[in-house]
Amino acid sequence: MTSNTDNHFVAQAVHDLGSALWFGGAVMGIAGVNKSGSDLSQGIDRIRVASSAWSRFQPAQFGGIAATLLAGLRLTQVGGRRIALQKGFGAVGGLKAGLAVAGAGATAYAAYSGAQIGKLAEQAQQRGETVEVKDATLPTAGTNPEIQKWQSRQRVTQFLVPALAGANIVCNSWLVQSYRAGATAKGVLRRLLPD
Repeated sequence: MTSNTDNHFVAQAVHDLGSALWFGGAVMGIAGVNKSGSDLSQGIDRIRVASSAWSRFQPAQFGGIAATLLAGLRLTQVGGRRIALQKGFGAVGGLKAGLAVAGAGATAYAAYSGAQIGKLAEQAQQRGETVEVKDATLPTAGTNPEIQKWQSRQRVTQFLVPALAGANIVCNSWLVQSYRAGATAKGVLRRLLPD
């Protein structure tokens, strides 16, 4: 394989696998992890189950994000000619990069919010207070206001993360399709011919 070809399947595979891990993990968090504690009777246990699951998954999740970002950077490097020649390629590539960075930030903030919920719940438990929650992200009428605040933040970010990760995947699909010969020719002609 020579460096003057468009064949960069390893970077594309690493990017796609990382994105799949990131997106899939975020969806699993919403659908499964954060809700799983609702099957337990104690509020503190509802939070502990989600906190434990997320802390175990975090290295894999941030590995997926790192793979997405680093492989995305490599794909941008090898697609440099297309950015200059093919209309739309640079704009979508820039949007994709922005979505990836925003998604990484949202994921980090979601992790921080979850850690705050866990910390506040443990502190309340140590003070002898009953920790009341429906699940890791949903409060009850009796939930400590500080825990409620972080649960509210967590609920927003838990949906923001897969939305940003998914949008990143959609942009990547557009970029991959733009490598097709017909799409390349149209993009170059649109760049050369004024609207």
